[in-house]
Amino acid sequence: MVMIYLSTIESPEEKIKFEELYDKYRGFMLKAASRILRGDQDAEDAVHNAFMSLAKNMKLVPELDSLKLRGFLYIVTENKAIDILRERKRREPEEPLDEGQPLYAPVIDEEQDLAWCISRLPPRYQEVILLKYSHGYTTREIASILGISFNAASKLDQRAKARLKELCEKEGLL
Repeated sequence: MVMIYLSTIESPEEKIKFEELYDKYRGFMLKAASRILRGDQDAEDAVHNAFMSLAKNMKLVPELDSLKLRGFLYIVTENKAIDILRERKRREPEEPLDEGQPLYAPVIDEEQDLAWCISRLPPRYQEVILLKYSHGYTTREIASILGISFNAASKLDQRAKARLKELCEKEGLL
């Protein structure tokens, strides 16, 4: 299976990095997808889609020993699992779409109140805030990671910041 992914990567260094990533984090990603999808086959599909996306965007993947990597991989896998839920909903309209709460939450020791406010945001807003302000990705990179247009990512960032500001004001942080 790894050969399929490696065929989309040109750089030998990125191929080595991808193989290490696959070996080390496949189980983690499968577990993350299973929590959302509750089905082995769908979870496998979500992980496959996540690895295809990662292989095409290896330049965006944090270093393997980076603290950002697990959160990044979770977000990519979560998005692919949600895509499968959405597709399932289109085929079976009576089945409710449950995106669930993201399992990856920011760890901000000095600012627990801010972390609490971020955790109260909708999952999609949390992802944008984490990717941009915790992991340092640009809006263009976030659009690529989430599989949306630059304009949609920009608007999502704008809405997430506005909602976070509201929550922080309500909690007396601003």
